[in-house]
Amino acid sequence: MDEKVLEEFRFHQETVSKDANSPLHLIREKEMEIAGRVLAAKREAEEMVATARRKAAESIAKAEDEAEKLAAEREKAVMASVEKETADVAVGAEKDAAELEAAVAGRKPAAVEFLIGNITAAR
Repeated sequence: MDEKVLEEFRFHQETVSKDANSPLHLIREKEMEIAGRVLAAKREAEEMVATARRKAAESIAKAEDEAEKLAAEREKAVMASVEKETADVAVGAEKDAAELEAAVAGRKPAAVEFLIGNITAAR
């Protein structure tokens, strides 16, 4: 049992055996009444704080879950963009390689003639 409850119980037991209308008794009774109100208010405040803490923990957990979800969505979007860019670069590189091969093929006869001319001139 709570100390205040025991104290109040003892006080009421003493009151039954003594004069209940004495000023000291009335003052003590008021003190006990006020102490009870304070204790009730304290318990109510503690319950309010506990409820607020639970709600805050729930809000934090919800925010963390939402943040994870948004991060995963953003990661997917970025990966899709990167994959598209990679494909575009590969296509561009293949196009550039084909153009270079065509340019080399077009210059091959001139290069062969140049080499033959240098070799024959050097003899």
